[in-house]
Amino acid sequence: MLWLILKILFRKDVANMAVVYATLIIKGKKTFAEVPARIKEQVKQVLIDLDCGDLADE
Repeated sequence: MLWLILKILFRKDVANMAVVYATLIIKGKKTFAEVPARIKEQVKQVLIDLDCGDLADE
């Protein structure tokens, strides 16, 4: 049960961090190459959803 709760909370944190990184990339403060490997796919999807998929290039 504890594992399930931690998994749900962790997934929410990853989604929030993906949005934060996507925002920083759009503002020019970070590049896609600087995104941690474990959340790159989520960040890429956020950028695509915001019609900024071209920024998801390494």
